[in-house]
Amino acid sequence: MKPRQKRISLIVGGLITLGVATALVMNALNSNIAFFVTPTEAAAGNAPQNKAFRIGGMVKEGSIRRDNLNVHFTITDTAKEVPVSYTGILPDLFKEGKGAVAQGRIKPDGTFAATEVLAKHDENYMPPEAQHALDEASKASTRTK
Repeated sequence: MKPRQKRISLIVGGLITLGVATALVMNALNSNIAFFVTPTEAAAGNAPQNKAFRIGGMVKEGSIRRDNLNVHFTITDTAKEVPVSYTGILPDLFKEGKGAVAQGRIKPDGTFAATEVLAKHDENYMPPEAQHALDEASKASTRTK
C-alpha cells in the first residue's frame, strides 16, 4: 500500500469512528431529553404521546388528595388544569398554591402519571417556562374579560 492510500484509509476510518460516536451521543441525548409543556398545551393535545415530558404550573388550592404514598393533585396555569397522580414522597416545599414541575407521561384517561415531582425552592423562584406559561395565561384571561 502506498503512503497516500494509507493516509486516505486512516482519514476515512477516523471519519467513520467520529460518525459512529456522534450517532451514539445523539441517541443518548435524545432518549434523556424531557420537553416542558404547559397545562394549556397538554389540554389542547400538544403534549408528546408515549414519551416522557415535564408539565409545570401552580398546584391548585384544595386539590391534593393523599392515599399512603399515592398522591393526586391538579396542576394549573390559571387557564387549564391537568390532574396528576404520583406515587412516592413529595418534596417538603410541595404545597397548594405553589409552583411545581412534574415529569412523566399522559395516560389514556388524560391523567398525568408523574415519575418525579419538583417544587420551587424559595419564595422567588419559579422555572422560567412555568412563569412564562402563567404570564401568557393571565394575559389570555384578561383579554377574554
